[in-house]
Amino acid sequence: MTKKTRYFLEGFSLWLLFVLFASLSPRTASAIGGFLGRTFGPLLAASRKARRNLASVFPDMSSAEQSRIIAGMWCNLGRVIAEYPHLKQIAQYRTEVVGGQHVLALIERAQPAVFIGGHLANWEVNCAALLTQFAHPIALTYRAPNNPITARMLERARTLGGRLQAFPKNRESARHLMRTLKDGGFLGILIDQKYNEGVEAPFFGRPAMTNPVFVQLCQKYHCPLVPVRGERLEGCRFRLTVYPPIPVFDENGAALPIEQVIASAQALLEEWISERPEQWLWLHRRWKD
Repeated sequence: MTKKTRYFLEGFSLWLLFVLFASLSPRTASAIGGFLGRTFGPLLAASRKARRNLASVFPDMSSAEQSRIIAGMWCNLGRVIAEYPHLKQIAQYRTEVVGGQHVLALIERAQPAVFIGGHLANWEVNCAALLTQFAHPIALTYRAPNNPITARMLERARTLGGRLQAFPKNRESARHLMRTLKDGGFLGILIDQKYNEGVEAPFFGRPAMTNPVFVQLCQKYHCPLVPVRGERLEGCRFRLTVYPPIPVFDENGAALPIEQVIASAQALLEEWISERPEQWLWLHRRWKD
């Protein structure tokens, strides 16, 4: 099978799923996606990577508990896929925002900010909820799939049909991100993926390579670094908690070491993941092999 044929079949399959899920209510679509993920996901070879990551992070965890978390992870991932056609409705009406005063304060001061999070719950809800509930310009950066058909479909869904700006991670995207901050907008960046050319900082007690761009942008444009935590509460309902900014400058106004800021951000991620491990995407190659 040629690459072009494979891409077409993958894209067509995803389109069929989107059509099916779009015809259902958000709650029903999410439930079906979760069932499919929990049923078939643990059978895939990728689950072995998730199990290795769990064993590395939680060495005392039993095999049964690993299996429970992996099944929950696949359930969550299946729900995420099924929720794409309903993202706008979920973000606006099925997501509770805690700590919204931090967002309102930034808007009142016309201050740009960088919001950071991880692949927790439905991570696509984070920026969508900030946009729909606070009506403030926001852009996000993401790692585009290799399949261009799939990439276009996901981009249209995650940008709410073009209302939210989204830039694939490449050299060109840096210019767009800087322009967003210069114009007083918000940025949303997920920081829990391995970046080989990045900065080494501890994550669950192991060195992890992390893209430092979120710290560099905050220090360059003197804007707050704001952590946001997404949680799946029940089924297709979410809570987005906005935390106070992480310091990027010391009390004298000097830039803190990038490694220190990244370590602070990743310590928060560790806390969130430990509380709801089944809601994190354990499939990533987060650490050095």
